[in-house]
Amino acid sequence: MIVLGIILVLIGWLASISILTTIGIILIVVGLILAILGATGRAVGGRKYWY
Repeated sequence: MIVLGIILVLIGWLASISILTTIGIILIVVGLILAILGATGRAVGGRKYWY
């Protein structure tokens, strides 16, 4: 999710498409939050592990 967000931010920035940049930033933030919660061992969405 973080990688997809970075790709969308780059494409949005290079092509001057603000909606892609916005969606990319949202994906990066959500991905970081899920990564932090997963690293602390906290269950996210009822699942302990995401594969």
